[in-house]
Order: sequence, then structure tokens, then C-alpha cells
Amino acid sequence: MKNLILFRPLSRLSLLFVVAVAFYSCSVSHKYVKEAKAKWQNEIGEFKKQDVAHPDPQGAVLFTGSSSIRLWSTLEADVKPYPVIQRGFGGSKFSDLAVYAKEIIYPHQFMALVIFEANDITGDKTDKTPKEVARLFENIVQVVREKYTRKPIFVVAITPTSSRWKVWPQIQEANRLLQEACLKLPNTYFIDTVPYYLKKDGKPRDELFGKDYLHQNRDGYRIWGTLIRKKLDEVLKQ
Repeated sequence: MKNLILFRPLSRLSLLFVVAVAFYSCSVSHKYVKEAKAKWQNEIGEFKKQDVAHPDPQGAVLFTGSSSIRLWSTLEADVKPYPVIQRGFGGSKFSDLAVYAKEIIYPHQFMALVIFEANDITGDKTDKTPKEVARLFENIVQVVREKYTRKPIFVVAITPTSSRWKVWPQIQEANRLLQEACLKLPNTYFIDTVPYYLKKDGKPRDELFGKDYLHQNRDGYRIWGTLIRKKLDEVLKQ
């Protein structure tokens, strides 16, 4: 029932509040524009070429986010029977996607959108807070909703990895806030993959990752594909 919205006439005060929230949300990504443009302009240009060269398959699911999406060479097979549009840009952050959301997402016709970003909290001094990660995600959703008012949006939990285990408490909090955001945003869903990547002792399952203990191997992607496909089925086949 979380996606049932009752519309009531807005008072002048309520309307001003909605406008203020929208303005604040847009301003969340503003400070990252220069950084994102400097790093990703060429890659976004390549996406635009792909958009022209390869028309979207009918009824596709659009996957975007960081390197785990870009490197998913078996994506189509792992989420079959859903056709896919793959637009991952390696090393990207929620802040980068917030800046480029229109350019990456708007050119496409899709049945659902799946987002995975994992580089905003890495143990670096420039890390964002969990609250800022959630605000950036909400900003992305708002931008998507300006064009696609009813398309389901899914965000995949940030995966526990040995390479970033020292900041796992902060990542856990970011995941909690992302899930909380999905509960309040219409037709927006959190895909909780975390339990499947932890051993009984609570540590990451290193056998699901490559030598860098960050990017998944074939076994990891099989698990990811199963979990994401299951959630897509649950929502899209209602």
C-alpha cells in the first residue's frame, strides 16, 4: 500500500513548502557539477553515441551506476527474460549520477530503472555522509520523475566487501537510509542483497569477488542477477 497516494488541494503554505523542498533537492547535486563534468564528460558522450547506434529494445530494464554495472558482462543472461540497457560508468558515485541523470536516463524508453552506486563511501577523506548519499538518491529519483512519473525505480544495496570493510558501518547506515527513502517514495524499491554476501560470522564472502575484493566474479553476479530478477518479477508482474 506504500505506493497509494491521496491527492488533496495544497494550501499556500504547503505549496511553498513543496517548492522549497524541490529547490533544496536540486541544490544537493549542484556542488558536484564541476567534478562530475571534468571526470565523465567523454564517457557520457560515448553513451550518446550508443543511444543513436543501438535503439532501445522494447520492454527493457535500464541499468545504470558504477563499475559493477559496467563490468557485468552477463547482465542480459542473468536477468533474462528482461531485455536490458546497460549504462554503467566505472568509478561513478551517486553524486555523478545526480549530475548526469537527465543525459543518461532521459534518452531511453524502459520498463524499469535499476541503480547501483558504491563509491561515495570508500574510506577516503572526501567520503560523503550516509545522509548525503540518501539525499543524492532522492535527488536522482526526483529528476527521473520529472519525465517518468510512474516507472518503477530500484536501488540495489551497496555490497559488503573486504576492500572497504573498515567503513562498513557507514555503508550500512547509507543502505538503511536508502531503504527508508524507498519506503516513502512512490514506486521506488530497495533491493537488499547484503545477507547473501556475508558469511555466518558476519564477514564478507570473499569467494564471490575478484582479486581486488571489490568487484564481483561470475558467482557473485549469478547471485546478484537472481536477486534483482526476483524483485523485478515481484513488482512488474503485479
